Amino acid sequence: MSTRFFQDMLGSIAERGRQLIDRSPARDLAKSSRKGSERSSDTIEELSRALLSGRGEASGVALARQLLDRYTGLPVSDRIKFFQLLGRDFGPDQPALRAAWNEYDKNPSPKRLRELLRAVEPPRQELFRRLNLAPGGTSALVQMRLDLVEHGGKAPELASVDDDLVHLLYSWFNRGFLMMQRISWSSPADILERIIRYEAVHMIQGWDDLRRRLQPPDRRCYAFFHPSLVDEPLIFVEVALAKEIPSSIQTILADDRQVIPAEEATTAIFYSISNCQPGLRGISFGNFLIKQVVEDLSSDLPSLKTFVTLSPAPGFGSWLKRVAQNPHEADLEGIDTAAMARLEDPDWHRELAFAERLRPQLMGLAATYYLKAKAKNGQPLDPVARFHLGNGARLERLNWLGDTSPKGLQEAAGLMVNYLYDLNTIEANHEAYANQGAVAASPSVERQLREFTSTAA
Repeated sequence: MSTRFFQDMLGSIAERGRQLIDRSPARDLAKSSRKGSERSSDTIEELSRALLSGRGEASGVALARQLLDRYTGLPVSDRIKFFQLLGRDFGPDQPALRAAWNEYDKNPSPKRLRELLRAVEPPRQELFRRLNLAPGGTSALVQMRLDLVEHGGKAPELASVDDDLVHLLYSWFNRGFLMMQRISWSSPADILERIIRYEAVHMIQGWDDLRRRLQPPDRRCYAFFHPSLVDEPLIFVEVALAKEIPSSIQTILADDRQVIPAEEATTAIFYSISNCQPGLRGISFGNFLIKQVVEDLSSDLPSLKTFVTLSPAPGFGSWLKRVAQNPHEADLEGIDTAAMARLEDPDWHRELAFAERLRPQLMGLAATYYLKAKAKNGQPLDPVARFHLGNGARLERLNWLGDTSPKGLQEAAGLMVNYLYDLNTIEANHEAYANQGAVAASPSVERQLREFTSTAA
């Protein structure tokens, strides 16, 4: 059964359900309190309670669609009031919860446990489930989560609402439901347009640039899709096929680069991973996508022996500024702070003599950043490093001036990083990182740190 057929069927059910709503007690409840200058938040509360109290499937689908339409029409301030309402009035029934706990505490039987679990679950979770039945419900709930993340701030009364919504989204966007598709130049135009729009690492400069990334035989692009989000990629990865590990994004994206037959490639480079749905922030798909792409490429192209990334270092630039102001943060002395200050000049890398003088210090600091700098929870500071190291990759190489775009210079002083996905060591690296916080690094990166530490101490 196709997704479009399923959505059309839900739409038909919703349309028939609207006729039933006019004769239902839920509709009477909604009508009874519509007086005078009623606020939209009151109306959406009524629809929410009516949706939870109803039992009919058709009327429930129609009510869910009405509630989502009403929500979409609200200004941001009233959407936040709706979330506050869910946090305040749609939580677990405290007396029922205490009673269920007391019964379970006296007799911890499977039956009492089921009753306790039912009492613990807040009604807003069931409300979200019923909203998901509406045509386009999944997409609407993802947008609802985005509103909550972007406009709810860190208000403690909204944390439980976000937790409940994320809990359900984790289940609905389980890896088992996701479908991987290759994106090619012959893919539908609306999907290609979304690839251009969603690219978050290396901006795609129009259709010609997209063609250069998709059409040549040594280029690939793969995306995850969900059955309920028609033609909407969740995440996609761009892959370059080459004969060696690259050290800069300029060589990969060069207009005049030499194209090679895919069968001659020995190295697959993941050079851009873009999340497309900010409402699913915190729900990671990238690790599954990379590993599946590795499996598929290995099967299709047996000549491929090396799988690496060419990754940005988005936290390195801000860390450098802090170290320049306070070298003790990196437990280092003798840092050329005057030279570091010149990194504010967007053209510093064009002064070759200065750049070469700065290079040993900057690369040594990069090794320090990746191998020694830690957040309060003991994990690496860099978010991209946490992602790849958590997947079991190895920190393979630090690349000087790997990205000389304005963004690359500003965020990372031009630094780019190769992470190696070695199929023989992925699991061991993952376990060591997860259990001991160990960063798997190549001998060359470890040597960079030792040499720099000995000269800068």
